[in-house]
Amino acid sequence: MVFEHEGEHASQWAKIGCNPETLRSWVRQAERDLGKRPGPTTEEQGRIKALERENRELRQANEILREASTYFAQAEFDRPFKK
Repeated sequence: MVFEHEGEHASQWAKIGCNPETLRSWVRQAERDLGKRPGPTTEEQGRIKALERENRELRQANEILREASTYFAQAEFDRPFKK
């Protein structure tokens, strides 16, 4: 809508009725999605977020496994030695 009526108003946000900074960020993202501006597209940003979430979950799982391994190794040392 902003691109369709660019020349009709003094500014991009004049007739929209929202915060100028909000509109500016939407327009910049739309420009990236259309390839008019460098930077990650909406799809790429979603993929990056998903990968960061997966990375965080894997780090947590590794920490849990590391702690469990330490616990069981300690339990093995504490057990009486069998002859």
